Amino acid sequence: MKKGKRYTEAAKLVDRTTTYDIPEAVSIVKKSASAKFDETVECHIRLGVDGRHADQQVRGAVVLPHGTGKTVRVLVFAKGTKLDEAQAAGADFVGGEELIPKIQNEGWLDFDVVVATPDMMGVVGRLGRVLGPKGLMPNPKAGTVTMDVTKAIADIKAGKIEYRLDKANIIHVPIGKASFSEEQLADNFQTLIDAINKAKPSAAKGQYLRSVTIASTMGPGVKLNVTKLA
Repeated sequence: MKKGKRYTEAAKLVDRTTTYDIPEAVSIVKKSASAKFDETVECHIRLGVDGRHADQQVRGAVVLPHGTGKTVRVLVFAKGTKLDEAQAAGADFVGGEELIPKIQNEGWLDFDVVVATPDMMGVVGRLGRVLGPKGLMPNPKAGTVTMDVTKAIADIKAGKIEYRLDKANIIHVPIGKASFSEEQLADNFQTLIDAINKAKPSAAKGQYLRSVTIASTMGPGVKLNVTKLA
């Protein structure tokens, strides 16, 4: 695949044979983000686990101290007083059973995170085929199945991100925008790595952090020195 001129220029900033410490890596990523829009800075973490085994799954959520730089639209499934509570807490969309056909039949997906109270999971479960593949299914581990909808919404709006393994045992998450300061990106990154280290399954053997790379949307990947991150 032929890379554009901008990418080729940016790639010159990265020494492929080197692994970087986080301050230098963040500095390179910011310099290499030269698109006309505010690029997202993403982190890709390959773990020494086998996610096919339940006792080696790594999944959770963490609130980034400086947020993600993205406005997150929250849909809450609730009933009774919890509907009013969700609305008061700043949910973008609130509802119950009546939303099922809208999502299932009309393909409505104008939201980024779904929160549900436990008593609504029977209803939300019917959307598994639609929400599951998009990673939108509420999950207790991620704090999105809860009676405390006020806290869930506040955390999400403050910059809470979910992390989970893909089929190749890699976690892909945003840690901010290219317009963030180097300190903000480094803070967010450190918070994420601390959470993932804490989530290490007891069944994981050998090296846990296999490789960690950060990159902006259109920029080259910058590999980090994992020995300093464990």
